[in-house]
Amino acid sequence: MPRGVAIPDLRAQLFRAAERVLARDGPSGLTSRAITEEAGVAKGVLHNHFTDLDGFLAEFVMERMHLISDEGVKLRDRAGEGTVVGNLTEAAVSAFGSHATAMLGLAMARPAILPRLQHSISHGSLGLQEVEASFAAYLDAEKDLGRISPDTDTQTTALAIVGTVHHLFMTQRAVPPDLRERVLHVVEALLGEPAER
Repeated sequence: MPRGVAIPDLRAQLFRAAERVLARDGPSGLTSRAITEEAGVAKGVLHNHFTDLDGFLAEFVMERMHLISDEGVKLRDRAGEGTVVGNLTEAAVSAFGSHATAMLGLAMARPAILPRLQHSISHGSLGLQEVEASFAAYLDAEKDLGRISPDTDTQTTALAIVGTVHHLFMTQRAVPPDLRERVLHVVEALLGEPAER
């Protein structure tokens, strides 16, 4: 890229490059040079737009976690389709699947970014509340459709699903490829009904 020429959507380009480097080389491969080379931009571009590499990586993790959270929001649109247990299982696996695992690995490998992430999370920029709220809204919609018991406490059920799956994920007790099966059993137990497999 010639000097002085604006790069359209540079932030997204650098984040996509970082994602590829992370997938290929793991957290230790995420250097400024590796990211800018992968993105096909000059070495100094990253530092011209972010405070430092840790600042870039913190924003990268936050942006990717927002995408994961957005997946949970789509759950509400599935009301009335498929099975309730199946829909909740797929949404939970999507929210806590491979992208979340990669972001957690990065955060653990780069402790310097953790305070920045904690600051953003504590100020409401990101959290499991959005995922929990989307699960509760979905359960409310299914209750309105008569597909789950009218006595279901949707807020508590959503909290239990998200909290339990988050625990499985954080303690590495359920990781791909067995993540879906473990989550399925959790959702079945909480809703008290087996799913069609």
